Amino acid sequence: MKAVVIKNGTDKQYVTVTDIPAPEAIGPDQVLIRVLSVGLDGTDREIVQDRYGVLPEGAEQMIIGHELLGTIERAGEASGFSPGQLVTALVRRPCGDPACLPCGSGQQDFCETARYTERGIRAADGFLCEYVVEQASYVVLLPDDCAPYGVLVEPQSIVEKVWNQVALIQQRVRWVPRTALITGSGPLGILTALTSRSLGLETHVWSRSGSDSVNAEFVRRCGAHYHEAGESDRPDLDAAGGEAKLFAGGMDEFVSGLGIRPDMIWECSGHTPLTFEAMKLLAPNGVLAVLGVTSGRGRMNIPCDVLNQEIVLKNKCIIGSVNASRHDFETAIRRLQTIEASFPGLLTGLLTQKLGIEQVPNLDFSKITVKAVVEMAPPVSDKRMTASK
Repeated sequence: MKAVVIKNGTDKQYVTVTDIPAPEAIGPDQVLIRVLSVGLDGTDREIVQDRYGVLPEGAEQMIIGHELLGTIERAGEASGFSPGQLVTALVRRPCGDPACLPCGSGQQDFCETARYTERGIRAADGFLCEYVVEQASYVVLLPDDCAPYGVLVEPQSIVEKVWNQVALIQQRVRWVPRTALITGSGPLGILTALTSRSLGLETHVWSRSGSDSVNAEFVRRCGAHYHEAGESDRPDLDAAGGEAKLFAGGMDEFVSGLGIRPDMIWECSGHTPLTFEAMKLLAPNGVLAVLGVTSGRGRMNIPCDVLNQEIVLKNKCIIGSVNASRHDFETAIRRLQTIEASFPGLLTGLLTQKLGIEQVPNLDFSKITVKAVVEMAPPVSDKRMTASK
């Protein structure tokens, strides 16, 4: 079968399409999944373009891809699944250390040892191939009506992890959020805007994409407000000292101009200075959720006393979200159904590029409008129509 893999080369890793044996035998608690589609995100960009990938120990290659949509081809007798069911799968696997309580309780997204594995990312084969064998305990069932947008369940689960954690954290106070600010208008930023609007929040998205961009149009279609950040609005690294100076305008002035104090701020751009800007701008008792990952370049000049006072005296909370647990996946499915009912067709519209497997190794991620999806097989509805003829 065809698979996209990252391989060890002479001097560096490289990504290619190759033929590997199709899986045949499955255990009683396993399923064989026919892969329908796999979504690509920023992590895949790092793997494909920057040749970043942690291969399994002793292996020369690893299948990439972690945003899965597929159907059950065969099911072990103890799996609890049946052929034809629409499914996705969790990405992270527990570290196996008995002392790691989160991993032992099914919360491997909170692993304490950092020795977890992740399918398609870190030391475990992913899903960008024709067939996958998976333990039933990591497989999540999707309703058939989710087929057109089911590949979004994994990224949506990261958003849901935040809301699930916020529900626990904010039991500390009587808290009714009214306003959300999102930095960044990539797939996670737009999904966060859709989620915030489905919850009835006044939602503002601040991003460097143009006001006439497809991203901006998706934001406005769900009733959120889109604001284009100018080149001078985002604090950046200066050429001389390699430092970013905060609170010198930009996001600070933008929020002040709106006359709001966001109850929630979601940092989805991956630009580190915005995380620290947001700490100051957040409303008292508010929550800052950091979903974007820094590029790791340069240093920042941080006004630590100001941030200390803001966080301590105003009871602000800062949380991060990466990967997700089964509960978050299940919540994501329900949320996507709600979003689809409220804004019909918007979710499928986010899937702006449909690719074949051969296009992945040389993909220019800068040309992707919003979200790229690799189609491995016909959609469920098409397959069933073909079978019925």
